[in-house]
Amino acid sequence: MSKTTKWVIGIIAVLVFFFGIFILTIVSWILSDESDETVSTGGEKIAVVDLREPIVASDDVVRQFKKYRENKSIRAIVFRVESPGGGVSASQEIYEEVKKTRDAGRPVVVSMGSVAASGGYYVSCGATKIVANPGTLTGSIGVIFQFLHFKQLMDKIGVDESTFKTGKFKDSGSPFRKTTEDEKQYFNSLIGDVYDQFVDVVAEERGMDRSEVLKYADGRVFTGRQAYEYGFVDTLGTMEDAINIAADLAGIEGKPSIVREVKKKTFMEKLFGDAATEVTKIRQEFLQQPVLQYRFTSPN
Repeated sequence: MSKTTKWVIGIIAVLVFFFGIFILTIVSWILSDESDETVSTGGEKIAVVDLREPIVASDDVVRQFKKYRENKSIRAIVFRVESPGGGVSASQEIYEEVKKTRDAGRPVVVSMGSVAASGGYYVSCGATKIVANPGTLTGSIGVIFQFLHFKQLMDKIGVDESTFKTGKFKDSGSPFRKTTEDEKQYFNSLIGDVYDQFVDVVAEERGMDRSEVLKYADGRVFTGRQAYEYGFVDTLGTMEDAINIAADLAGIEGKPSIVREVKKKTFMEKLFGDAATEVTKIRQEFLQQPVLQYRFTSPN
């Protein structure tokens, strides 16, 4: 077999491989299952909306709240929050949608899981009632803004870069040089304003003096029991307790019927199993990570 023939076969094999990946992607998009709903047996309906991941985007949660708010057969919503927080704007958008639902006369009860901190606490503030487990980690009222510096590494390996800009703050946060004193003041002013917004929301929604909120708004987390003692949640209890509270607020007698979206696996997830899910998580964590965050960063 000549070299030319081998090259042709090799190129064809590569093209077939990438064409196969393209076809699998298209098939995955076409055959992926839409979100479904499961309804438990019982009386009048209560919807459950889940937030079980870092807050990168608000679209899905906002969509569910809007859908259930406009559905007259849904009497109340239980918002299950299991999140360390995340992007500032995404957290604010979810909070506003929760608040809008509450103000529209639809009771919203938050059920906190193991962690509902920072942005996870922010989105909870718009609810009618907040229920935490005694061991829930919540609070972490604050803002974090992080970026890496590569300058020393680049100097060692002999890599240089050039930046052309129209203002001294245009490349603030650049990983290719140290942060200037002016930039430090600029960043402090930036996160200070976003921090004030967080504190104002907590003070307003919890009916607390701003000075009282500031005593605890230093980034610390508290247990659910401490949060209850400080006034940051309304009561202690489980998910079932939250459902019962929601039913009571909605005037539902007897056992309610629970409506909940179930995210079915796509064709690619069925084909590649947990690997596809992990790739999606990694993409969200590293490629779509917002810069300004209401997020609890655990030591693990």
